[in-house]
Amino acid sequence: MTPILDDATATHLTALAADTRPGAHVAVLAPGGHGKTMLLAHLARAVEAAGTPVHTLAEPGSEGVLLVDDAHQLDDADLRRVTGLAGTVRIVLAARPWPRPAALAELLELVGEQVLPEPFDLTQVRQALPARLRTDRFAEFVHGQTGGVPGFVDRLARTATGEPEVPAAALAEFRPELARLDETVLRFLLAADAGVGLRLDLVVELLETPDVHDVVEAARATGLVGPAGTLLPIAQRAVRALVPVERRAWIRQRLAELQLARGGQVLPLMRPLATTGIGGAGAATAFEAAAAEALATEPALAARLYAAAVTAGKAGIELGARRAEALALAGDLDGALRLADEVLTTEDAPRRKAAAAVAAAALAHRGQLARSAQLYRWAGVHPLATVAALGIGEPADAKDADGPPTSLWSALDLMARGVRESVTGAPTTALSMLVRAAGTLEPVGRGVLLPDSPAALGAILALHHGELATATSLLERAIAASTGGAPLATRHKLLLAWIAMVRGDLPEAGKILAGLPRSLEPRDSLFAVAAEVGVARRAGDAATLGRAWLRAGEAVLRHPVDLFTFLPLGELTMAAARLRDESRLATHLDQARLLLAGLGDPPLWATPLRWGGLHAAITAGRRDDAEEHAAALRTAAERDEQFGTIAAAAGCWLDVVDGTIDPDAVEDAAHGLHGAGFTWDAARLAGRAATKTSDRAAMVRLLDCARMVQGKPVTARRVSTSDVPDIGGLPREVSLSDRELQVAELVVSGMTYKDVGDRLFISAKTVEHHVARMRQRLGATSRSELLSQLRTLVGSSVARE
Repeated sequence: MTPILDDATATHLTALAADTRPGAHVAVLAPGGHGKTMLLAHLARAVEAAGTPVHTLAEPGSEGVLLVDDAHQLDDADLRRVTGLAGTVRIVLAARPWPRPAALAELLELVGEQVLPEPFDLTQVRQALPARLRTDRFAEFVHGQTGGVPGFVDRLARTATGEPEVPAAALAEFRPELARLDETVLRFLLAADAGVGLRLDLVVELLETPDVHDVVEAARATGLVGPAGTLLPIAQRAVRALVPVERRAWIRQRLAELQLARGGQVLPLMRPLATTGIGGAGAATAFEAAAAEALATEPALAARLYAAAVTAGKAGIELGARRAEALALAGDLDGALRLADEVLTTEDAPRRKAAAAVAAAALAHRGQLARSAQLYRWAGVHPLATVAALGIGEPADAKDADGPPTSLWSALDLMARGVRESVTGAPTTALSMLVRAAGTLEPVGRGVLLPDSPAALGAILALHHGELATATSLLERAIAASTGGAPLATRHKLLLAWIAMVRGDLPEAGKILAGLPRSLEPRDSLFAVAAEVGVARRAGDAATLGRAWLRAGEAVLRHPVDLFTFLPLGELTMAAARLRDESRLATHLDQARLLLAGLGDPPLWATPLRWGGLHAAITAGRRDDAEEHAAALRTAAERDEQFGTIAAAAGCWLDVVDGTIDPDAVEDAAHGLHGAGFTWDAARLAGRAATKTSDRAAMVRLLDCARMVQGKPVTARRVSTSDVPDIGGLPREVSLSDRELQVAELVVSGMTYKDVGDRLFISAKTVEHHVARMRQRLGATSRSELLSQLRTLVGSSVARE
């Protein structure tokens, strides 16, 4: 078999084969698997072809070339015998760089030429593969697994099926090599598999020998270890497949013990052992330390490692609080509450206050803020107790943070003060505090279990106050920093969906909602279903609205009313009026009003309920109730001019109900809502006012305003049947106006006339008129024929745009 050689090596070997001088000795030196035997045979064939006899040590001759393979395995007597023949024959030998006994070193001193085979590059790897496997993908896989070592490339080439995977047959071929290894060398390979091959301080103690250099060189000489002291990927697979798990586990456990004694990290060592079931005090301690390291970034792994520590012999109650925290951060609130309760009900259990804080956070995610506040007080986490108490309408006195002056405690203190300020002081001051709290928490908040984040609470305040850009920035930064871990990731995304919905970007809101986990905690479930209701209501999708409303009923029952859920409650209030099911929310709205009264009716928090109540009253035809809500919004505007935008819009809505339309006031209110980010509400106000005015010029002006705040062109577009390929059934030269095309698009999507009217800010009767007119002009004899023709026209319009 001809070896695969680069041009330079081939030229060099040709020259060496042609050199017939007796003293022109050659040594081929390389670790195992580098093709030394094949090169030796290649040289022998070239020498014989030139007419020079070739001998072996078994049958030496007095002239020509003596071939010696695996010289590193010869004993001293054989090596001296070869050295003795160096004066009469030309010696060509192959050896590994280690071991290097004195007799071999003496023989190598006589060698004038050394050949040092290198691993294959990618081109050579591809050349070594069978034709059917010579794809870029597979060649790169083989090169990555083998490091280009020719012998390992050959093993994969002979056993591969074509998929980028290492067959068991290829790994089995490593068994004889591993069996021949000295015990200390095998231990070194296991240490290399654990990732500490070059930590010589650890390796010395692990191997219990001062001759670590010899062991490292012996390991490198096997060809299994790369230049950086790590196992080649295919060698690592072989070690893990062929060396018994208990041996590998013992090595990792011993290394972990040595690392702990030095104060080092043990997570990389113990991670693979989490499910092995190994036991003993040393293993339990190592698992516990590894879990603590994993908690902030991989809480699910931390929970498994804590469980492994218990399996190894650690008392479960001693780790109960830490396991509960890990489970909670991983999103398993059921498991966290179970373990936390076990700790809390055991009088002599360690870290009972930590367990109480875990339970408090988990209960907050489930909407049980009253119990959460009690637990936080008992645990001594007063800032979070304050936030929870305010959430259920209990005024909380200012109290200095009693924790250490760390970033975490500073953030919690600012968060509590910000929420308190939102109830008793200026909204802008409160929002500033929460923004600063969120920024302080970002560097340290990833592995912190929280009932809520300052970013989420700040975003809710910003939504209440009409500062959507601030809300978006807070949430995006919290998501990037993974603040609060998995339990708060969904909450942050939900609030981004809410902002998209309020802005009128319904596709983006729907996309975010569709990407959420299927199983949600009660608080997230309430926000999610309210957002689904809001998207469906704004889209005029009656069918989806009805389905979402059924789920909303359950979500409302699962979550008690609190201060931080007024956004979904306000949205559901409007939907309830539209669906004539207001009684479902009556008790919750009464509780919300009592909660606000207990806090002194802070306008910042009351606004969503007032705005939702206004629209619910208008929908239900209760003019006096609508006036009450509008008056409350005007009162809020007297205290904070930021509420003036909502108050002005409320006044315009009352005028719309009364049929008194002031185009200037409506435009100003619509632009004010749009400037605050409430794009959909702005367009709806302008559009509905346009349908109520009898002034043609005012109607056009207000419709243009509605389109502009939505970012839509105000110039008309038309589509004609002459623009559609002749597929039969369509009369020629029939054009649809911009408004008719809008109606057609929504009708063919399945909307009712009322839903189309709500979307386009026109009456259902006007929609019916448009449809009848299109049917007459298109010559359709039935509704199904009309819908078919409209689909064709709508498709043509979309294609041209």
